[in-house]
Amino acid sequence: MEAYLDNSATTRVTDSVRDVVVRTMTEDYGNPSSKHRKGLEAEHYLKDAREKIAKTLKVNEKEIYFTSGGTESDNWAILGPAAANRRTGMHVITSAVEHAAVMMPIHYLQEQGYRVTVLPVDRQGRIHLEDLEAALCDETILVSIMSVNNEVGTIQPIAEAGARIKKKCPHAVFHVDAVQAYGKYRIYPKRMGIDLLSVSGHKLHGPKGSGFLYVGDGVRIHPLILGGGQQKGMRSGTDNVPGAAGLAQAAVDAFATLDADHERMLILKARLMAGLSQLSDVVIHSEEGEQGAAHIVSAAFIGVRSEVLLHALEERGIYVSAGSACSSNKKLPVSTVLKEMQLPPEQLESTLRFSFSRFTTEEEIDYTLDALQELLPMLRRFIRK
Repeated sequence: MEAYLDNSATTRVTDSVRDVVVRTMTEDYGNPSSKHRKGLEAEHYLKDAREKIAKTLKVNEKEIYFTSGGTESDNWAILGPAAANRRTGMHVITSAVEHAAVMMPIHYLQEQGYRVTVLPVDRQGRIHLEDLEAALCDETILVSIMSVNNEVGTIQPIAEAGARIKKKCPHAVFHVDAVQAYGKYRIYPKRMGIDLLSVSGHKLHGPKGSGFLYVGDGVRIHPLILGGGQQKGMRSGTDNVPGAAGLAQAAVDAFATLDADHERMLILKARLMAGLSQLSDVVIHSEEGEQGAAHIVSAAFIGVRSEVLLHALEERGIYVSAGSACSSNKKLPVSTVLKEMQLPPEQLESTLRFSFSRFTTEEEIDYTLDALQELLPMLRRFIRK
């Protein structure tokens, strides 16, 4: 049996996504910038994709810009507003548990002379809204806070944060990394005070190399990629029609069954957490039920290094993660997220992440729990020797 429990790293595409991607690569393969019929057909796919995605967010289609994925969207959302609003101020706020695609551009801004405030988190990995409000000032031009943490599934108070930002510092741009949230939760930027929203297609059964950045009307942001002037000059480069069309189809599919999928994943989460709690020396980091994301469970297996247990499970056909899949796979780094949650060293070195999708089954959960029950005592005995 095979159990794929690494869906926060990537997901397999649905049949409907596969079909539209193949069609736009083999039949309707024109360049949208071309003036002939093939080009117009391709342009129609882009327009249709924007309309479908905009509908899920209740925004205008003109506010959707296609990118190569979450990393580009995050980079653009950090560097673009910082450059456009530099004369207004040079203060940026973020949290201590952001993805590297946000933290690295912010470190770059810091090197360029911007002042950065990094908000601490509690033992669940959640910011305190009072800390955010205290950090806001006249010089603040950008706030970036992720919606759902990619490692432990913590849900940040995004709507409340947006309200406080707009009340105290209305000129500041509020960016939300929604890579682990879009397609799993309903997000309405205009109601929540969100100016910029980053999304990656392959996290919700879309194609790899696809993503978008929502840019609210009136938000000042400079382009990150210059060239032929595609997407109103805001994101140059030949449009990735298969990626955009596949991403839009994945979004349509996700929101069509969102509530049912969410409830099913909550059941899977509860089943896994209940089983893990029965195992000795296991510490679960993720919050139960609706308090945390329905599709992510993080747990430490004391006495067994993450990499050892990951590969032992792999030999049984069980695929999990030891943190973010976007960092180097040559050596497992110590998780910044877990460190900021102030977890002890023995938990930092022994944590695995299990993540679900609409395709995950109860049989996969039970198979994984059975494997852990057998492997953990054996691995611990071996390590002690």
